[in-house]
Amino acid sequence: MSGARVTMAAIAALLFATSGATAQTSGLIRLTDRDDLFGWEAVGRVDLGRDGYCTGVLIAPDQVLTAAHCVYDRAGQGIAPDIIRFRAGLRDGVVIAEAGVARYAVAPGYDPAAGMQAANVRRDVALLQLSTPIPAALAAPFHLAAAPAAHQRVSVVSYGRDRDKAPSWQRDCGLLWRSKGVMGFDCSVINGSSGAPVFARDGGRARILSLVSGGKWDGGDSRAYGMDLPEVVARLKQDLRAASAPGIAANPGFRRVTVGGGGASGAKFARP
Repeated sequence: MSGARVTMAAIAALLFATSGATAQTSGLIRLTDRDDLFGWEAVGRVDLGRDGYCTGVLIAPDQVLTAAHCVYDRAGQGIAPDIIRFRAGLRDGVVIAEAGVARYAVAPGYDPAAGMQAANVRRDVALLQLSTPIPAALAAPFHLAAAPAAHQRVSVVSYGRDRDKAPSWQRDCGLLWRSKGVMGFDCSVINGSSGAPVFARDGGRARILSLVSGGKWDGGDSRAYGMDLPEVVARLKQDLRAASAPGIAANPGFRRVTVGGGGASGAKFARP
């Protein structure tokens, strides 16, 4: 579904609608053994203390992408960075590597109280700066993908409810539509999948096309929703550099965000 045929007013409706396209999903593969995990080590669980967990992915040795709503508690307040921990390649209590978080930046305009509105999904991105870099030899960071092709086939690696001990890989699902910075997929996601990378293949390499912001899974086909990444990630990198610059007092929860009124659900996976 091209952006030319979808109006802004229709995007929000699309987020909660089931596409007429037939879902082309395959089963989830549990990445239990070290050999199974080979190539996916940079995907990990983002542990949030008492606020649960999300999925995240390294894009640099000291930078992890995840969903913005993950770094807010149930009252809509930012979680202290020193509570957050990234555990790369976690499987059954064993990790490839792990590190704490020194600070994070959230996409400008993200509102933790606004839920799954189209404008919020578009901005549902956070960039965590790790307190200790994870060597690329242990977990090689992923690059971002270019704009997707029509009918792009994708894959998702995520943690989730009842499968939080090891990552699950859905090796093949599809892009259903893309409009004005928001994408819809027929991928299988659930609580905990927030922030999971949606991968597209570029030759023989997997690149990050989007992140899971939310979705629906009750009855019938699963749907996942994500966002375009290049512009927002470039802005978040600038924000982290500014927060880390000499002469600027360290702000461990640095966020460029205007928080709206009202409370947030606190769910780490937005459920329409």
